[in-house]
Amino acid sequence: MLVYRPAHGILEETLRVILSRKGYAMGLFGKILSKLGFDKPKEGAAPEKPAVQMSHADYAADRAERLSRIRATRASKEITLVDVVAKLEKMAVEKPMKLNWKTSIADLLFLLDLDNSYEARKELATELGCPAEKMDDSAQMNTWLHTTVLEKIAENGGNVPMELLD
Repeated sequence: MLVYRPAHGILEETLRVILSRKGYAMGLFGKILSKLGFDKPKEGAAPEKPAVQMSHADYAADRAERLSRIRATRASKEITLVDVVAKLEKMAVEKPMKLNWKTSIADLLFLLDLDNSYEARKELATELGCPAEKMDDSAQMNTWLHTTVLEKIAENGGNVPMELLD
């Protein structure tokens, strides 16, 4: 008896090609942007290869510079902002349970119908360059990851309120 098994690899490859043509890396951050309706990530805002892990001091300096760029971009109105909060709030209403996406990376990923397992979050943290000392503590990694994801969304034109970024 012959059993037909669909070639899921073909579907994955097709999706990878489509997203790569739009400029998305197939990393989890690219999927986050795609779910939020971004056409193409801003140049250099999401690495295609895992970022080099920084020390906490280097990360703090990098974060201050990133927040400064976000504020400058918003002030200059160079890019069209995507109303991320409205999109996420609309998605949250459609879910049967209450999700706290404003403070929880796991809830944010779940809201976007993405894998929110510890392994997926650790992969995303590696992709975005989480400092090594935070990777060993899941609570610190999750807090860092949530803040960084929101910052990267804002860098790409997401209208994320500054109180969620500070």
